[in-house]
Amino acid sequence: MPTTVFRCLLLSSLAIVNGSSYAASVHEREQLSLVQQQFDTLERLATQAEAEARTPEPADRYRFDYPRLIRDIQRIRLGVQGYLSPSRAQPRNPTELVGDYRLDTPSAEPSP
Repeated sequence: MPTTVFRCLLLSSLAIVNGSSYAASVHEREQLSLVQQQFDTLERLATQAEAEARTPEPADRYRFDYPRLIRDIQRIRLGVQGYLSPSRAQPRNPTELVGDYRLDTPSAEPSP
C-alpha cells in the first residue's frame, strides 16, 4: 500500500514538473507582461495619431499607414500571448510583418 501511494505521488510530481517545463519563468512572464502593456500604449498612440492625421495636406506625397502598424502590433501581441499560453499540439502558420508603413497619397490634380 505505501509503495502504491509513493508511486502515485511520484507520477503526480512528474506530471506537474513536465507540464510546467514548457511555461516561461516567472521573471520572463513579468517582462513579457510589461511588453504587452507597452503594446497597448503603442496601439493607443498609433490610433490617436491616425485620428489626428485623417486629413492629409495637399502637398504631402506620402502618409503613414497606421492601420497596417496597428495590425502588426496586434499580430506581435498575439504571438507573445501564444508563447505565454500555448495551445496544445496546434500547428500554426506564422505570418511575416510588413514593416513598410508609407502610403502614396493620391494627387489632388490629375497629371497631364
